[in-house]
Amino acid sequence: MKYQILQGGTVVNSTGSARADVLITNGKIEAVGELSHLQIENAEIVDVSGRLVLPGGVDVHTHMDSPMSGTVTSDDFASGTIAAACGGTTTLVDFAMQRPGQKLLETLDEHSEKAAGKAVIDYGFHMCVTDLYENAAREFPEIAQAGITSFKVFMAYRGSLMLNDGDLFDVMRESSKVGGQVCIHAENGDIVDRLADDLMAAGKTGPKSHLLSRPPATEVEAVNRAISIARMADASIYFVHLSTEGSVAAVAEARSKDWAVAGETCTHYLTLGPELYDAPGFEAAKYVLTPPLREEEHRKALWRGLSAGSLSVVSSDHCPFCMEDKFRLGHDDFRKIPNGGPGVEHRMAVVYAEGVRKGRISMEKYVELTSTAPARQFGLGSRKGQVAAGFDADLIVLDPNGRTVITAETQNQNMDYTPYEGWDLPGAIEQVYSRGDLVARDGKYVGKSGRGKFLPRATV
Repeated sequence: MKYQILQGGTVVNSTGSARADVLITNGKIEAVGELSHLQIENAEIVDVSGRLVLPGGVDVHTHMDSPMSGTVTSDDFASGTIAAACGGTTTLVDFAMQRPGQKLLETLDEHSEKAAGKAVIDYGFHMCVTDLYENAAREFPEIAQAGITSFKVFMAYRGSLMLNDGDLFDVMRESSKVGGQVCIHAENGDIVDRLADDLMAAGKTGPKSHLLSRPPATEVEAVNRAISIARMADASIYFVHLSTEGSVAAVAEARSKDWAVAGETCTHYLTLGPELYDAPGFEAAKYVLTPPLREEEHRKALWRGLSAGSLSVVSSDHCPFCMEDKFRLGHDDFRKIPNGGPGVEHRMAVVYAEGVRKGRISMEKYVELTSTAPARQFGLGSRKGQVAAGFDADLIVLDPNGRTVITAETQNQNMDYTPYEGWDLPGAIEQVYSRGDLVARDGKYVGKSGRGKFLPRATV
C-alpha cells in the first residue's frame, strides 16, 4: 500500500474551503480533514502549509494530434498532455475528428491509437460527426457503450466540417436515444463564407479579415437556431467556445426554462481583445481562432455569465498551429489560415489570476468552472473534480503568494508562440498530482511517460 498525506494546506472545493489534510491511498483520496492523529507507517508526508489544495483541472475542449485545415495540430498526446499537467490540468476530453470518407468507429480507433501509450494524464473523447453518411447513426450505440457519450457538430465550414440543419437534427435525435449530448460549434457558416468572399474580393486578404467576416450576430443566430432544433429533437446540447453577450443571453433564457442547454467559454475570450488583429504584418494570425476575439462588452458579459451560472465551464480550446503552418497555408488568403491557438498549459493560471485575483469570481467558483462542472457535465463527476474521499487523487498545490511568468521560450506546449507572452501573473502552481503520482513540479514534468488512462464516461 502506498500512503501519502498532504498536510497543512487549505482544501478548496466548489462547495467551500477549509484547512484540512488529505490522505491518499494507492492513488485515491481516502480522507480529508484533521489527520495529524493518524500514525501510518511509511506514509509520505508532504507539507503544503500556506498553500491551496485544489482538484486537478478538467479541460473538456482540446485538439491533440488532430487533422484540420490542411495540416495537423502541433501537439500530440505526449507533448499536449505534458503541457496540460504542468499547467495543473489532470484530465482532458479531446475531439476525435472524423476525416472525409471515414466511418465513425474507424475514427475512434485511429484517435485511440494516437493517445494510447502517449498521454500522461487521464483522457476521454468526444466523437466529431462531420459526415453523416447512410446508417452512421447505427454506430451511435456502440460509440456510447465504449464510453464516448458526447458528439460534436459544426454549424460552420461548409464543404469540410459543417452539417446542414437536417443532419444536425438527426445527430441530436440519435444522440438523445443513447443518452448522449451534442457539443455544438455555433456559427452561421454560410453567412461567414459570404462575408469572407466579399472581403477577399475587396483585396482584404490579411488576418484581420478573419474578425471582420465573423461578426457577433453570426454566432448568436446559430446559438438560437441550435436551441430551437434541440427542442424539436428533445436533445441535450452543450455550446463550445461561446464569445458573445447575445449567446450568453440565449443560453441563460434556455436554462431558465429548465431546457437541457449548457455552454462554455474559453480563457482567451475572457482575457484578449480584437485590437490584437491590428498587429503588423502577419503577426495577427496568432489570434486567428474561431470565433474571433471580441470587444470588452462581450468579455464582461462572459464573466457575468460565469458568475451567474448561465455558462458553466471555462475550457482552453487548445488547437495549436505554429506560425510557420499558418503562414504557409494562409499568407495570401485569411480563409486558409488554420483556425486555432494554444492554451491547455495556461488555462488554470490565467483564469486564477484574471478571475479570482481580480475579484471577478470566488476561489470556489474557480474550482467549479475549471474542474468540478466540466467533470460533471461530461460524465466524470464520480471520480474527478473534487477533493473528497473516493475520488481520484488528482490535485493541485497552488501558492497564492507565488508568481507565474508565461513565455513561449519556457512553455511545454509544442508551439512557437503563446498569446500570453510576457504575462506576469499572481499565483504559482507548485505541484500537480495525477492519481497520487507527482507529475509536475514548478512547471516541469517529472512523471512517467505514457501513464494516462482512457476514461469511459457516463451518459447524461
